[in-house]
Amino acid sequence: MNQKQDNNNPKMPRFNMTWIYGIVIVALLAFYFSNGQQVGGSVERKASYNDFKIFVDRGYASKVVVNKPEGTLQMYVKPEHIRDVFKASAKEVGPDPYLNVEFGSVDKLEEFLVAEKESGKFSGDYSYDNKKGNDLINLLINVAPLVLFVLFMIFMMNRMGGSGGGPGGVFSVGKSKAKMYEKGGDLGITFKDVAGQAGAKQEIQEIVEFLKNPKKYTDLGGKIPKGALLVGPPGTGKTLLAKAVAGEAGVPFFSMSGSDFVEMFVGVGASRVRDLFRQAKEKSPCIIFIDEIDAVGRARSKNPSMGGNDERENTLNALLTEMDGFGTNSGVIILAATNRVDMLDSALLRAGRFDREIHVDLPDLAERKEIFQVHLRPLKTDDSLDIDFLARQTPGFSGADIANVCNEAALIAARRNGEAVVKQDFLDAVDRIIGGLEKKTKVMTADEKRSIALHEAGHATISWFCEHAAPLVKVTIVPRGRALGAAWYLPEERQITTKEQLLDEMCSLLGGRAAEELFTGHISTGATNDLERATKSAYGMIAYAGMGDRLPNICYYNNQEYGFQKPYSETTARIMDEEVLKMINEQYDRAKRILTEHAEGHNQLAELLIAREVIYTEDVEKIFGKRPWVSRSQEIIEENQRAMAEEMAKKRAEELDQQAQEDKNLEAQRQDPQSNDETKEGGKA
Repeated sequence: MNQKQDNNNPKMPRFNMTWIYGIVIVALLAFYFSNGQQVGGSVERKASYNDFKIFVDRGYASKVVVNKPEGTLQMYVKPEHIRDVFKASAKEVGPDPYLNVEFGSVDKLEEFLVAEKESGKFSGDYSYDNKKGNDLINLLINVAPLVLFVLFMIFMMNRMGGSGGGPGGVFSVGKSKAKMYEKGGDLGITFKDVAGQAGAKQEIQEIVEFLKNPKKYTDLGGKIPKGALLVGPPGTGKTLLAKAVAGEAGVPFFSMSGSDFVEMFVGVGASRVRDLFRQAKEKSPCIIFIDEIDAVGRARSKNPSMGGNDERENTLNALLTEMDGFGTNSGVIILAATNRVDMLDSALLRAGRFDREIHVDLPDLAERKEIFQVHLRPLKTDDSLDIDFLARQTPGFSGADIANVCNEAALIAARRNGEAVVKQDFLDAVDRIIGGLEKKTKVMTADEKRSIALHEAGHATISWFCEHAAPLVKVTIVPRGRALGAAWYLPEERQITTKEQLLDEMCSLLGGRAAEELFTGHISTGATNDLERATKSAYGMIAYAGMGDRLPNICYYNNQEYGFQKPYSETTARIMDEEVLKMINEQYDRAKRILTEHAEGHNQLAELLIAREVIYTEDVEKIFGKRPWVSRSQEIIEENQRAMAEEMAKKRAEELDQQAQEDKNLEAQRQDPQSNDETKEGGKA
């Protein structure tokens, strides 16, 4: 029965934009070749020679142009007689309408026109145009504007086609924009190019193994995870891991960004989701990678009238249905990456859609060393470069940050015309990335310079005498970026942080403001960043970590995106404010006590900063003596600084030896003038 219906109702041919182009061209040509075609703003109409004589005899002609070679003439009509000749108004026929007439004898035509002039019925002029026209050229000239118009229309439609997502233009706007790699090897990235992240690589390699050898898992009754979500801070290598999966798996790989689903047209996002999975099923087994999935996977609002976006939610609903609906996606594995997992919809994260949540965290010390080894391959480095030292100098750096450090170091080495990238180039690159570009030309008054030196010396002094504060590396009062001074530390990498460690760090942050108040008698805006960091740390300790005296062991962290109320009362908020104020004031008073006890050393440190602008750990040690609490990080700093001092001494000794040798040669030349004369004569010869 269905077949009969199909035969009785044949399918209509698919719509194509070429039909519109053809219809427009045919209509324009038909209008051009019709009897009333308007060319150059005037109408031309053919007439017989007898009609021409009648119109001239009645006084309708304004002028006559005779073309002898073609045997034709053009009779232009007076404006007041246009309706009598053309049966139309002057607006319809243009400013200079004329009749095109074929004649037989030029002599008889001249006799007729002379007679009409003498009788006063023809008062215009008649002239001769002896150029023989080319019909083809005339046709091209007349049709050229129409052709240009049609070409312009085609160009505009093609432009619309490009913005609409494919050759079909706006009619293919719902097609997927995913870029497909038939062979992942085309990307040129494998797991060898991904340093660190051993745990993430192990989990994601199982997906690759299943795609290569599914029988190994299915024989035991296991099923491959349908999806894996890569979660981590920016720059940790989530997209790089996905590219490595494509390079290792050897199966088709669809890559798409979450923002590619979003479009101004209604329903486009859901259509693109369906088209993406349709293509993936045709190419299975394959991998779909959606980067920045939070663009479409954000949690749906519980109150649709409050900030809801129907189009985005429709796209998310289509994604949820395709990932685990009634249809099956056998052999299609979905990878996604985001750094905002707390904003994703809970339905997207459930088992059966994203079975695995793979955390790609910031690299630790050993992983940073591996990442440095990868990014140092293309660089021409000095043989004495210590990769362990570089890894320890970059705590909290992501893989992207380390790549930037290596590139910046190479640029610095090239700027100084170096033959290789040395340790100092990397240290300068780290300083450049953390603090910004040095601004040695910034003009400061003597009072400002002294105030900044006292501020930075305050940080250095407090950190030196606080047990859990990070070891000092160097202090500078050279402006960098927006900061007028900076202190560099080498923090120990901790998995957990105690209350005592947080309080020591807070006291160190407040050391700059405390030094200003104690030794200048006034405070300035230079401590704004320090106060901001100290306040955030205090609120985190009280509200989230449960480290308050009056609110112990309570966490008020709220992960509800659309929650418009605090998870605590106004009374509790007042207690929090009081706790934070008390904690910061206690550490501020503690910082002032430490600075008062070591006022003389602090003053020496500030004067040294004013004189040299940059001081290191050994300078602080000469003033205050060895730090009471020496950590492993401090030992590493001292070892590297001793190595740098030995290297500088060795280089200085080589320069002195070279200078002594040059002086010796010069003295020998002075004592033996004959050899100089012979040398000069030999040069002249």
